[in-house]
Amino acid sequence: MSVNEGPAGRQPTATYDSAFLKACRREPVPHTPVWFMRQAGRSLPEYRKVREGIPMLESCMRPELVTEITLQPVRRHNVDAAIFFSDIVVPLKAIGIDLDIKPGVGPVVEQPVRTRADLARLRELTPEDVSYVTEAIGLLTRELGATPLIGFAGAPFTLASYLVEGGPSRTYENAKAMMYGDPELWADLLDRLAGITAMFLKVQIEAGASAVQLFDSWAGALAPSDYRRSVLPASAKVFDAVAGYGVPRIHFGVGTGELLTLMGEVGADVVGVDWRVPLDEAARRVGPGKALQGNLDPTVLFATREAVETKTREVLDAAAGLEGHIFNLGHGVMPSTDPDALTRLVDHVHTRTAG
Repeated sequence: MSVNEGPAGRQPTATYDSAFLKACRREPVPHTPVWFMRQAGRSLPEYRKVREGIPMLESCMRPELVTEITLQPVRRHNVDAAIFFSDIVVPLKAIGIDLDIKPGVGPVVEQPVRTRADLARLRELTPEDVSYVTEAIGLLTRELGATPLIGFAGAPFTLASYLVEGGPSRTYENAKAMMYGDPELWADLLDRLAGITAMFLKVQIEAGASAVQLFDSWAGALAPSDYRRSVLPASAKVFDAVAGYGVPRIHFGVGTGELLTLMGEVGADVVGVDWRVPLDEAARRVGPGKALQGNLDPTVLFATREAVETKTREVLDAAAGLEGHIFNLGHGVMPSTDPDALTRLVDHVHTRTAG
C-alpha cells in the first residue's frame, strides 16, 4: 500500500494531515517539519532528572516513564513529531538475550552469537513480550493528539553487529568474518532478526505509531556490493512486512553516502541522510519517488547562533527542489548540546519555510 492511500483499514487519524506526514507523502506542507534523532534524551535536564537511578533498559519498560520522556522534547522544542523512547536492543532483551546497556559503553551481550547453535537463542518475538510498548504508545497517542509518533527499530545488520561482536565495535571484524566466511549462517541470522524487527515495528504501528524508522546505524561500514548481497534482503523483508499498514517507513544509516542508491531500493518511503552528502546530491543518488530526511551536522549546534542559521540555510537551500523534506540532524543530538539551541533551530526552520 502507498503511504498516499491513508491508514490501512482505518479512517485517517488526527495526525494524517500533519506537516510531518504530509512531507513523508511528498505533499505540499505549511512549513518544513522538524524532529531530531535522540531528541528525547541526555541533552535535556528534565530527562536526566526522571531517569536518575533507573537503568536504561528498565526505563524503556516503564510505560509512564516512556511517555514522559517521549513528550519532553515535544513540549520544549515544538518539534513536528515525537520519537518513541526505547532502544534498538529492547526486542532482543524481550526474547531472552542476556544483554545490558552499560553507561559510557552501550549494549553488551553476555554470550555473543558466533555459531549456528547460537541461533536457537533467537526465538520469535510476540506482542506479549513487549506489552509495555503497546501500553506506552496508547498513553502517548492520547497525549500527543495531532502530533505524530514515530516508532522505530534497529535494522538486522546493526542488531547482528551487536550480537556477533558482543558489544559496540569500530571494525566489526567478527560480524564481517561471519558474513564473508559463513554466508549461509549470516543470512539465516539476518533473516531471523528481520522477523523479530518486523514484529517490533508491527506492535508499534498497531498500538498507534504514525510512522516508523529503521535505524541501520552501522551499515556505513559496508562496501556497496556487500550491502546489496548480504544486508539489503533482510532490510527489505522488514519494510515489506509492514508495507500493508500504509504508514510512512523511514530508513537511516550513518556514513551511508555510498549506499544511498541501494538504500533507496530497500522499500522505505523516506531516506535519512547524514551530514556528509548534500541533500540535492543525496536526491540524485536515492532516485525519484522518495522523500529525504536530514541533514544538519549535529556539531554545528555548538557554534554561534549565526553559524547555526547559516548552515541551516545551506541544508534548506539544498532541499529546495526535493519532492518531500523533513528537517533533521545528520545523526543524533549529542548529549552536551544546549537544549535552547535546538528550540531556536526548530523556530528558525519553521519561520524560514512558512508559507
